[in-house]
Amino acid sequence: MRLTNTEIKKLCLKAEKYSAMLSKVLGEVRKVIVGQDQILEKLVIALIADGHVLLEGVPGLAKTLMIKTLAQTLNVSFCRIQFTPDLLPADIIGTKIYDHQKSSFRTEKGPVFHNFILADEINRAPPKVQSALLEAMQERQVTIHGSTFKLEKPFFVMATENPIESEGTYKLPEAQVDRFAFKLLISYPSLQQEKLIIQRNTQSLNIEVKPILNAKQIVEVQSFNQHIYADEKIVDYIARIVDATRFPENYGLKLDGIIEFGASPRASIWLMLASKAHALLQGRGFVMPEDVKAVAKEVLRHRLILTYEAEAENFTTDKVVSLILDKIKTP
Repeated sequence: MRLTNTEIKKLCLKAEKYSAMLSKVLGEVRKVIVGQDQILEKLVIALIADGHVLLEGVPGLAKTLMIKTLAQTLNVSFCRIQFTPDLLPADIIGTKIYDHQKSSFRTEKGPVFHNFILADEINRAPPKVQSALLEAMQERQVTIHGSTFKLEKPFFVMATENPIESEGTYKLPEAQVDRFAFKLLISYPSLQQEKLIIQRNTQSLNIEVKPILNAKQIVEVQSFNQHIYADEKIVDYIARIVDATRFPENYGLKLDGIIEFGASPRASIWLMLASKAHALLQGRGFVMPEDVKAVAKEVLRHRLILTYEAEAENFTTDKVVSLILDKIKTP
């Protein structure tokens, strides 16, 4: 549905208000986290879009501190789950325990019943345990021995993967990987940032983080994100980008023998929602092609499956996405 200029202006005014609030949130988090500005911004974008994040990076890059601090600034509950080979599904979602005094079963809820969940080294647990998160991530509910429980909003999962260790790990099922809105790659800090990290962590500095928003306000922002205006040309642009991952030859892309499986329709949905969230964070009530380009790699990099030949030639999904963005005409 096409909006009038007046309606778009109203959306922009509201987006500016939310953008200012979210900028304060990022400012508070940056008091604790040195650098990683792009990662922090993408985490907030994923949260606005009501999606989940898969974060890949070596140990010691403050991944836990990052989401814990974000939870503090948003005044929501946080829980860290350390995934290990001996973890059971009940350790995540909970179980029913027999109460001898009442002669009945009571539900013992697991750590998944928090607003923010850090699934640390998710690939260290077997597939059965990994899939225990599927219902929670997709349906925002948990079933324990036949009883279904709704999860409180907002519900945000950040799962981490260690890219340098493969021993004792399990490959994430494609169905679960597709549930993550973003896959983010976190890198080492710069030399100057490293110095600042040393100073902050070896001196008696008491950095306090103030809560800026609350759960109700976050849900309000997530709801408003759906109303950010996207023109029909933007819809067509997103559809073409995703379609090009499946049928590259239709767009003049020479990717024969490179892509084994293209992105699913879920990629189109998240690309639109993330583009809207990026626009909102910029204080705009409408989506521009630049918003789509800003989040395309994060949305698509874990949804494309390359052939063995492509991997042997060090062809990455990011490179494929870059080629597609260069080829598809910008509206």
